[in-house]
Formats: sequence, structure tokens, C-alpha cells
Amino acid sequence: MGNENNKARKRNFHQARWNEPIIMEMGTKGERGILIPAVEAEVRAITGEIESLIPKGLRRKKAPALPEMSQMQVLRHYLRLSQETMGADFNIDIGLGTCTMKYNPKIHEVFVRSHKMTDLHPYQDESTVQGILEVLYKMGEFCKEISGLDTFTFQPTAGTQAIYSNASVVRAYHEDNGEGEERDEIITTIFSHPGNPAAASTAGYRVITLMPDESGLPDFEALEAIVSNRTAALIITNPEDTGIFNPRIKEFTDLVHSVGGLCIYDQANLNGVFGITRAKEGGFDMCHFNLHKTFSSPHGSQGPGAGAQGVTKKLSKYLPTPTIEFDGEKYYFQYNRPDSIGKLRKFYGVPPVVLRAYAYVMSLGAAGLKEVAEISILNNNYMLERMLKEIPGISMPMAEGVRRLEQARLSWEKLKEDTGVGTDDIDRRIVDYGFQSYFTSHHPQIISEPFTPEPVETYSKADIDEYVEAFKEIANEAYSTPEVVKTAPHNAALSTIADPEGLVNYEKFACTWRGFKKYIQP
Repeated sequence: MGNENNKARKRNFHQARWNEPIIMEMGTKGERGILIPAVEAEVRAITGEIESLIPKGLRRKKAPALPEMSQMQVLRHYLRLSQETMGADFNIDIGLGTCTMKYNPKIHEVFVRSHKMTDLHPYQDESTVQGILEVLYKMGEFCKEISGLDTFTFQPTAGTQAIYSNASVVRAYHEDNGEGEERDEIITTIFSHPGNPAAASTAGYRVITLMPDESGLPDFEALEAIVSNRTAALIITNPEDTGIFNPRIKEFTDLVHSVGGLCIYDQANLNGVFGITRAKEGGFDMCHFNLHKTFSSPHGSQGPGAGAQGVTKKLSKYLPTPTIEFDGEKYYFQYNRPDSIGKLRKFYGVPPVVLRAYAYVMSLGAAGLKEVAEISILNNNYMLERMLKEIPGISMPMAEGVRRLEQARLSWEKLKEDTGVGTDDIDRRIVDYGFQSYFTSHHPQIISEPFTPEPVETYSKADIDEYVEAFKEIANEAYSTPEVVKTAPHNAALSTIADPEGLVNYEKFACTWRGFKKYIQP
């Protein structure tokens, strides 16, 4: 009976498809969206020519080549593009595993779009920005309680930058102790986020990667074999991207500490352990949170985010400059930090993201944050129970019988063997059911035909049921009419990728219109 209701609830989806030109190719010379009134003679007499206000070296030789369009044309263009866009608020976004895509309360947008936020300028005197400094400071206090660590900064723009900052703190610490050159290795694990080895390597370290043992957890005996006086740090997630929690994590950190190394906890995947476990009790010296995911600020996608970086007291002096302090009367930036690793970016982080996260914590409180984790775990295990029992061709490799927390690394390997339909095919076909492409799982793909869904706390049982039913139907299609899946999507705005290499070859990647023009008109 429940399954019949689920099928009745599935959407008959078909996305809009417009043959819409790029806006740079649109418009008619001389057309305008708004007519700016001429400068009054009295004003011109005081200001002089506007060109005189711009230094000669900064003046353009010719006007920028911008499209000339009416307001209606601009509105029509962007509305059509919006119809072709499948965003986080448009569909059930469970499939973006390891990215913690959740509903972002719209009241937060009221806060960050208020003139009290948008009119702020980073060059304002501290006495005029006490409100936002207080929010930043108090959010740091919340993060200290959530992690058990002693000091936080929000200067990193995103999680990977926070990892890099922590790796830089590791270097500063060992250099202070006279071991900077000797300790040149950082250990991480294959199922930690790829940002961990990338950041460590960028910081100049040799990276050693632990593989899992038969339990699906990082191999402790392998760690025993590789730690040495060259070990600078361990960077690890727990649970890893498999969703398996490591109950021996304190043994890992104790072992690394025994040879003089530091321990960094990548807590981008915090959603399943909010209020349940902390970095401090795990024996970690450092951690980071992604405020633009776990704390319900919109996912940055290489854009605005906040990697909250935390450290223990002995490492606080190395944090990026400035930190935000409170002397009992006023909040202020502390620049006098001779041992700091320096600045990671201009100004101080992304305050609107921190403000959203602050509102999120204030609205939920400690009990509410713990409930976030509990519901995330419940949602995930309910979804897995249905998927593994009802969908043909799917499996959950490694650690058989072990419960996952907030997500799980699943596999379509059997479906691929039976039908020739793999995870990339299903990734395209799910769009025809009104769901966003489900992000098959990042590299390296240790598990064959991977699929990592994460049903966070904001999805209902009905949402999960609808999601499972869609994948069940696609799996059945793979066994009955595999070509339907292989040639998908059929109901999307775009049905083919013209040049797949352009998505992975940086020499073909164009982030701007001018960059694109260089490739097609060298």
C-alpha cells in the first residue's frame, strides 16, 4: 500500500528547454533598459567632467562591449534560464553525498540582505561595526563548544582553505620546535575528502595515504608501520565518506601524538555527529567545519563559503591574522600576532555566511543541534533499508552489517555487470524524474560504480520514499529497457554534453565569456 502511494506521488516532470543565446550575443546597438538623465549644469559646474575623477591610467581606451538591451529582454532572458535550472530549492537534493545539501531557512536571507549587513564595508572603523564583530566572535564561541577546541577563525573561505591553513599551522609549530625540515610527511586516508591530500601537498608536505582494512576503516597496523619522526600530522575524517564511524579514532590520534605529530580533524561531514562526538575527545589538535553546508548556509560551490578553523590553546598563536577579540567592552581585530602564519585572504572571511550560521545555531540551541545528527542518522538508515532491500543491482560494499551514520558509499556494480547500465547513466536518467544529477562520488573511485546519497535532517519520510521509488524504477528500466537509461536525459533542458573533455581539461575550461572567446577565436 505504501509503495502504491509513493508511485502516485511521483512527479510527471519535464524541464523547460529554450534555445537561448548567451546574453553577450543578444541586443541591438542603441537599445537601452534605462535612460539616465543628463547631468544638471549646476552639478557639472561643481564636479567638472566625470572623466577627470578617474586617474588617466585607469581610463578605458574604448567602451566595454556590453549587450545593449531593454529591461523586458533582460528579464525574459534570465527567466528562461531560471526555467532551465534545477536548483537546491527546486528538487530533493539527497544525492549530493559528502556535500551536506540541506534546506537553508529563508529567514536567514532576510538577515543577510538587510542594509545593516549589505551596507557594511571592511574599511569601516571597528567602533562602527561592533554588531557584526559580536556575531563573528560569538559564533566562534559556539564552534569552541561544538568542537571542544580553544580558538576559532573564520578567515578561510571554504573547507579546503581551512585544511591548508591547518597544514600551515602544522609547519609553523614544528619549525618553532626546530623540527620543520625533519617532519615533512602528512598522513591521510583514501576515503577522506581529496582536499586533505591536496592541501597538504600544496603546503609542501609529502602525503602518505592509508587504505582501509577488511572492516572498511583505515588500517591501524599500516599507520603503526608508517608513523615516525618524519610525521608532521594526521589529517582524517570520521566518519569518512563511506559513512562508517571509526570507534578507535582515539588510538589513531594517540599513536600520532606518541611520535610528536599533530592531528587534524576534517569535520566537513559533521552532520551525523553534532552534539554526539567532539574533536577534543577524539584527541585532535585542530579541526574545521564548513559553515556553508553543515550550518545551513547555502553550499558555496567554489563561491561564498566559510571554513571555520579551530585549534587547541598551544596552536592559537599560529592562526591567521587577524583574530577577533573581546576585552569586556568592545570587539576588535587583533593584528599583533608575531607567530601567525599570516593572512589567507584580504579582509576577514565571508561575514554573511557566518551570520546565517549564527542564526542557525541560535534557533536550534544545543539540543536542536544534537537532534540534527539524530534525524540525519535515522533518515540515512531508513533510506538504506529500503534501497538495499527493494532496488535490484545496488549494494553497500565493505563492513557488512555495520551501520552507517549520515551517508553511505553505495555501488551499482552488479547492475552494471547485469545490464551494462552504470552510475553515470543513472546519474543522467535521474534528471528525468525531476531530481538533480546525484553526484556519483568524488575520486578516487575505490568502490566500483559509486553512489553516495546523504539524506540530511531536512528531508521528510515522504521525500525519501519518492527518492527511493525513482531509483527503483530506473533500476527496473535498466533490466528491461537499458537503452532508455543509457540515452538519458530525455526531459532535461540539455540532453547531451558536446565536449566532455572540456569539463576536465583545464586548458579548455573557460570561466568567463572573454576566456571562451579566446578558445574559439585564438
